[in-house]
Amino acid sequence: MSVLEVSDLAKRFGSLEALRGVSFAVEEGEVFGIAGPNGAGKSVLFACIAGFYRPSSGSIRLDGEEIVGLGPHQICHRGLVRTFQTPALFHSLSIRENVLIGARFGGAKEDRVEDILRFLDLERVAERRAVNLDLFTTKRVVLAAALATGCRVLLLDEPMAGFSFGEVERYLDLVAEIRRTCGVTILIIEHLLDVLIGVSDRMMILHHGQVLFSGPPDEVRRHQGVVDVYLGGGTGG
Repeated sequence: MSVLEVSDLAKRFGSLEALRGVSFAVEEGEVFGIAGPNGAGKSVLFACIAGFYRPSSGSIRLDGEEIVGLGPHQICHRGLVRTFQTPALFHSLSIRENVLIGARFGGAKEDRVEDILRFLDLERVAERRAVNLDLFTTKRVVLAAALATGCRVLLLDEPMAGFSFGEVERYLDLVAEIRRTCGVTILIIEHLLDVLIGVSDRMMILHHGQVLFSGPPDEVRRHQGVVDVYLGGGTGG
């Protein structure tokens, strides 16, 4: 069953077409990877889905219901939440309080917060102020706040940017465990194809705001258009 359906989506900023005719569907419980060069439209796509941008045209359906025109708060209450490339926490608050804000934003039960802190190995540092944290801990707090909303669909925008190789592996383990334990459907943007191929059930490659490839991860390296973009000097647009 498709939990998220995007049909013929376009987003224009004046004369610039950031997205053009983007269509895809995400099945319940899967990890759907999205890649593409800088400027391909990946983050704009997430912004449209999560209600931060209104598409110029096209349809976005969550559980079969149109969500174009709804704001981020309304979409969050329907079970879809997005994280950002640059993590932003309330530095004057504790880690636990930051996660509680996520629960309140999503209208979820606050008693789940302790389970989420424990699940992401944040329980021991939960009373620390969310300032001067290392990057991996910061990203886990962001992830905890997103899960605390009670989301069923989670959009992760380059969550591993800045990680070491070991931290990438640990984060991918977390993604797999979230899918397995929480039953959350995950869309993840990542530049590195090898990383996405290892974690995704299906993948989509964007280029110049259009879908260049959509299909199983094991086919992406054999797609000539993808090879040209990643190895042949294609530009991001």
